[in-house]
Amino acid sequence: MRLRTMMMVLLVAAAALLAAGCGSTTSVKEGPVTVAGGGTSTTGADVPRAPGGARAVRLYVVTHGQASSSFWAIVRNGVEAAGRQMDAVVTYRAPDVYSLDHMVTLIDQAIAAKPDGLVVSLPEPGLAPAIRRAVKAGIPTVTINSGSDVYKSLGVLAHVGQPEEPAGFKAGQRLARAGVRRALCVKLAIPNQGLDARCAGLARAMRAVGGRSRVVRVDDQSPGASGVIAKAVRSTKADGVLAMNSLSGLAAVKALGDRRVPIGTFDLGPDVLRAVQSGRLAFAVDQQAYLQGYLPIVLLAERARYGLFPAQGDVIPTGPNFVTKGNAAKAIELSARSIR
Repeated sequence: MRLRTMMMVLLVAAAALLAAGCGSTTSVKEGPVTVAGGGTSTTGADVPRAPGGARAVRLYVVTHGQASSSFWAIVRNGVEAAGRQMDAVVTYRAPDVYSLDHMVTLIDQAIAAKPDGLVVSLPEPGLAPAIRRAVKAGIPTVTINSGSDVYKSLGVLAHVGQPEEPAGFKAGQRLARAGVRRALCVKLAIPNQGLDARCAGLARAMRAVGGRSRVVRVDDQSPGASGVIAKAVRSTKADGVLAMNSLSGLAAVKALGDRRVPIGTFDLGPDVLRAVQSGRLAFAVDQQAYLQGYLPIVLLAERARYGLFPAQGDVIPTGPNFVTKGNAAKAIELSARSIR
């Protein structure tokens, strides 16, 4: 089956599930959550049996963002929905606070469990050796979220996520059409190659119209983030802002107040969507976090049972999609259900 056909089948399945019915960090303590097929959710390592007594498909998910954050809660919602639908046992793990070493440890623990498949986010190249260990151990692996520009070198089956540089470019084009020629890219202080690529895409869009862009790093958890952004706008004489996540996008709105400076942001959330609906944000980029959790579980479960998988080595793009004032109301409705 060609990749496009397989993707249509998976998206129709996702839509049917919904009808039946990107990210910041926060300090929390989280244990592993095992989602058992058939709708049972438990904590711990018990492995239930599938109907007929056969061992259920066992999958591990390791992400760099906490499942309790607004973005990663949507990813986890997709993971859990797919686990129930596919009758798979899915163990979701994430660091309490982002740490490369901790994430490597979680990946190694997943390898030791010898699951039928592994899903792992790829925020920085330092995770490459651990992911290669999983592939070498014979564990079918899919990367998600960040890493669309480097996953191919790791031997994984596919990458599910938003191609980041093109997403930054398309967001920059929207700002350019609004008259922006001196853009400020608001990037997070944590290392993340996907955010670097977004800013690079914005810079390319500005160059295409004879403009330029500058980068400012902020701690999106800090109360002083808006002040840092305001100072950077003044010092660079920026006439447009693109933020890399929902918290920094809201900080930009606070920083600029009533100033008529177009602001766009990556990722959604109730406050972001209300800001888009009211016109305080020009747009929000939706990378469809739900699908980043949902699709790899479906793919790996089908591979484990039947040997089926789309064309290997490809990116399965989940974005960018743009939420504007005209379609924000529908996104708000789905956001309340941890789907958008």
